[in-house]
Amino acid sequence: MDFATADLIDDFGDELRSCETQFRAYGGRAAFAGPVRTVRCHRDNGLVKKLLNTPGEGHVLVVDGGGSLASALMGDQIAAAAVANGWAGVVINGAVRDVAVLRTLDLGAKALGSNPRKSAKDGAGEVDVTVEFGGAQFRPGDWLYGDEDGVVVAARELPRG
Repeated sequence: MDFATADLIDDFGDELRSCETQFRAYGGRAAFAGPVRTVRCHRDNGLVKKLLNTPGEGHVLVVDGGGSLASALMGDQIAAAAVANGWAGVVINGAVRDVAVLRTLDLGAKALGSNPRKSAKDGAGEVDVTVEFGGAQFRPGDWLYGDEDGVVVAARELPRG
């Protein structure tokens, strides 16, 4: 990718929201960017699976799992579906699993941690609502930029490079 979040902050600081959450990187793509879609759920990845199995068109899915590490909201099969469907990345305020496989996939993937426990699959939660964590709001249609330094969000796509 042709950006660094630190440079974006330097150039567009007033326009950006910087997420203070200290995510771990799990995906094979270190830097990723795209328009935001959101899911709010708790220990249930049914909506995450449903969305990532649809055309992503370069979007980034932001999942507010309430910070729970009790069960994973994404594993290797859902992440592989995200890659196959053209998603740029996934940011999860919660846990993932199958981390060895996630590292091999061309997908940006950030999460709080990992847990091998499966989540429920009932589809409970909300899609495309504003979510907030780490002092940042994530609204559907915003642009998310993620790299090794962290995650920033803008109301519009920013010029890069």
